[in-house]
Amino acid sequence: MKNAIVLLSGGLDSTTTLAIAKEAGFQIYAMSFDYGQRHYIELESAKKTATEFNVIYHKIISIDLTIFGYSALTDDIDVPKRKSVKEIQNDIPITYVPARNTIFLSYAVACAEVNQAHDIFIGVNAVDYSGYPDCRTEYIKAYQKMANLATKTSVEGQQLTIHTPLINLSKSDIITKGINLGVDYGLTHSCYHPLINNSPCRQCDSCLLRAKGFLDAGVCDPLIK
Repeated sequence: MKNAIVLLSGGLDSTTTLAIAKEAGFQIYAMSFDYGQRHYIELESAKKTATEFNVIYHKIISIDLTIFGYSALTDDIDVPKRKSVKEIQNDIPITYVPARNTIFLSYAVACAEVNQAHDIFIGVNAVDYSGYPDCRTEYIKAYQKMANLATKTSVEGQQLTIHTPLINLSKSDIITKGINLGVDYGLTHSCYHPLINNSPCRQCDSCLLRAKGFLDAGVCDPLIK
């Protein structure tokens, strides 16, 4: 079996991505990040998902992106709340964390080199997403090219591939695919600003996009009682 590194946030998209990698026959090395985000509950979800899918190992990497701030997820900035998906604007939202995917992928590339893995899976999406620049196809292609210029294994002839199986799927298509693969979405967490009891706020962009996805897929979100 081939090894793959899967970036696992504990959210809906990354969990579906892990299921896809597992279905493809990869042995999974999962990586999550404690980067100073306000919603630590997502890491608890990642732990549960990693156990559910029986990964080879699950590492939680501690880094501090609060030193840069400038994001509602890592700074003292209010998370935007809206009434519907229609209110989500096309500009890059304040929940964007500067260079986050670039940093995460760098760790994944290092992990891949030392674990004889030539495949990295990341659950970025360019359809039903909040406008993040590091979720686009052109970004992933550029990063993969850079990684294959920068690593010993690639220079010696074994190219690295960054897989983005969700990048062109709608949220409802992602959910449908995950259900067909047996994903328990009750283990996942998507909310940017969970309530005191850790239940979703149902008003942030991530909650609204998740709700629309389940509605369009014609199934109930197990997190909404």
